[in-house]
Amino acid sequence: MSGAPAARPNEAFPAKDGRRRRGEDNRAKIVAAMLEIIHAGEVAPSAEQVAQRADVGLRTVFRHFQDMDSLYREMSVVIAKELHGAAETPFKSQDWRERVVELIGRRAWAFEKIGPFLRASAVFRYRSKFLDADNLDFAAALRAILKRQLPPAVARDQPKLEILDLLLSFETWSRLRREQGLTPKRAREVLETAVRRLLE
Repeated sequence: MSGAPAARPNEAFPAKDGRRRRGEDNRAKIVAAMLEIIHAGEVAPSAEQVAQRADVGLRTVFRHFQDMDSLYREMSVVIAKELHGAAETPFKSQDWRERVVELIGRRAWAFEKIGPFLRASAVFRYRSKFLDADNLDFAAALRAILKRQLPPAVARDQPKLEILDLLLSFETWSRLRREQGLTPKRAREVLETAVRRLLE
């Protein structure tokens, strides 16, 4: 038998593997660029801004993401992974009231981290079925976490549950931080005081 030796398995498609890696790198760079722009305060970045920040061409952005809505989908996945660890951390207190107060601290950290993204997504929420559904899912998840810390009798107390859900929501945190101008520390103290009084 003659001819060139057969290519090794890892040498068979080096160009294809290289393109795949570059594609994955570009996709990650685009998502990171979008997050950076939003965290810098731009609530509605354009595809052109994202491409410039990621140092890729505009065609590359739309090669990976058909539209800005699909880019928000990818961002939601990244953010959800970041928050999962905090949500699964065991509570320090054995008392259910203090666990609810602990939730305030956890959410203060989370809302400060993802607040810019939530405010940016709100701009497009009513034009995007995905963002609208994602917002509703996020609120439902927060409510479910809260209910798990409550005794059954309290969870069945509808007015009390609704007030707690409101106090621990992103909307309340955002109002305290932005419209009322409180620092994160002061906003947290206000919410802790309100929750403790409600649960007396």
